[in-house]
Amino acid sequence: MDFIILKKKRMNNFLKATFLGTGTSQGVPVIGSDHPVCLSTDPRDMRLRASFLVEKNNTKVLVDCGPDFRQQMLRAKVSELDGIVFTHEHNDHVLGIDDTRPLVFKSKKDMPIYALPRVLEEIRSRFPYVFAEHKYPGIPRVEEHVITKNDFFIGDIHIKPLEVLHGELPILGYLFDDKIAYLTDVKILPEETLEKLKNIDVLIISALRQEKPHHSHLLLKDALEIAEKLRAKQTYLTHISYEMGFYEVVNSQLPKGIALAYDNLEIKV
Repeated sequence: MDFIILKKKRMNNFLKATFLGTGTSQGVPVIGSDHPVCLSTDPRDMRLRASFLVEKNNTKVLVDCGPDFRQQMLRAKVSELDGIVFTHEHNDHVLGIDDTRPLVFKSKKDMPIYALPRVLEEIRSRFPYVFAEHKYPGIPRVEEHVITKNDFFIGDIHIKPLEVLHGELPILGYLFDDKIAYLTDVKILPEETLEKLKNIDVLIISALRQEKPHHSHLLLKDALEIAEKLRAKQTYLTHISYEMGFYEVVNSQLPKGIALAYDNLEIKV
């Protein structure tokens, strides 16, 4: 169903965000890999699938709900969510939906999910039992909201959808309270999106690796060029593969105001 845009009275302008996962679709370490980064004992080199939590006052909004959702919620001690916004339909971003059950049981309310119409349709096809007319007891329950180009609120958090391209696939990034932009799985940023992000306080953008071009993901140099073009006050890189290299080495070489994100990193704006 379409959702109504509601204006909420803001108690303050403070945003807190947590990187729940900063890895690619395989995570880091990769199963069976003997790459040095996959063998690292530095926790900043251990990356769950990409996910991001934004909080303001008592509102909690999750970006993407991948296969590591359960572990991420337990690790971050999250016991309630006001909604989940999806960037796109790939498995590393949606497969955790079944694990929303405990939150649904606790709140006694359906979990609000927000996505493009195409993404909602993909979710229905992968979790048909969630949407069945006669539902099996104990399944997760969701409340669908269609995202258009319009801004919307979830609780106290103002959200602007941002159109980007993941290869040739149109997907969404999100701008929270005009302060934090979250863009994962990005290959191309249209000019309209770039215009909305000039001089942004915090830019979060994906950077898969340093070399070997990818058909649907930015490389490190590409992400750095975008950050410079936008004049972001602070940039964090996410959706990072083991091929990026060791956190400690790569992060020390980045320009001022740009850093690799890592799991459990918290930021406040």
